[in-house]
Amino acid sequence: MASTPPSRRPPRSAASVNADIRALWVRTRGRLSADERVAYEHLVVEWAAAVRGENRRAA
Repeated sequence: MASTPPSRRPPRSAASVNADIRALWVRTRGRLSADERVAYEHLVVEWAAAVRGENRRAA
């Protein structure tokens, strides 16, 4: 039986991820709970990957 790869959404732009990071900080007034800290860390990793991808495409 063949397995199908997990569905992947297309990568978001660095600007889009940055907007989510800023919204998180505004929503929490700069104080992150443990769960929010995890979400923030995931967003930062996603943002860094988006920046690398955009820089690669620009080169």
